[in-house]
Amino acid sequence: MTYQTRHLAALFHSFASLMIRERDALCQMDGLIGDADHGITMAQGMAAARDAVAALGDAALQDQFNVAGKAFLNAVGASSGPLYATAFLRAGKVAGQRAEMPLSETPQIIVAMAEGIAHRGKAVPGQKTMLDAWAPAAAAIGAGPLRADIAAARQAAQSGARATTDMIATIGRAALLGERSRGHPDPGAASAAMLITVFCDQIEQLAQALDIP
Repeated sequence: MTYQTRHLAALFHSFASLMIRERDALCQMDGLIGDADHGITMAQGMAAARDAVAALGDAALQDQFNVAGKAFLNAVGASSGPLYATAFLRAGKVAGQRAEMPLSETPQIIVAMAEGIAHRGKAVPGQKTMLDAWAPAAAAIGAGPLRADIAAARQAAQSGARATTDMIATIGRAALLGERSRGHPDPGAASAAMLITVFCDQIEQLAQALDIP
């Protein structure tokens, strides 16, 4: 089994459905330390990415990621726009100009996206941002069996997002709150963990279907 363009199109559909479903909860979370619009931002961005990929038709995996990144950026004016646009472009380079890639290589998409977000956002883990979910997920991926790596990445992302509750924001709008930002989870990390979980679930299901360890 390879990871094919139809799988990636389905993934973006799942991303959009998830963000639309979680929109209000993410906005409520963001309202405690930000502008209360993170859910709207992510829902609009992922819906635009989904539609762009769906309209592309037959194309390479890299083309799908590229149009998703551009569509997300065009739909989102907030800081998440350039961050996820860069992440998708980095993921596209890993996926390459091919219609499918070995399933064993798919965890590297998480690594590439984390690197893109860190580079564009000039952030490091511990600053109470989405990187606190993406970076641990990427770091959890090693040279082990596919399903073990995916499970580790999913757990690391979820744990990283929860850990932001005890952090003090040092960059972004939440940094204006200083100590008052402690005690509230970062909405960007929360949505990132949701996206990573969906992607890991998809890969795990494909691996299970072929009894890949």
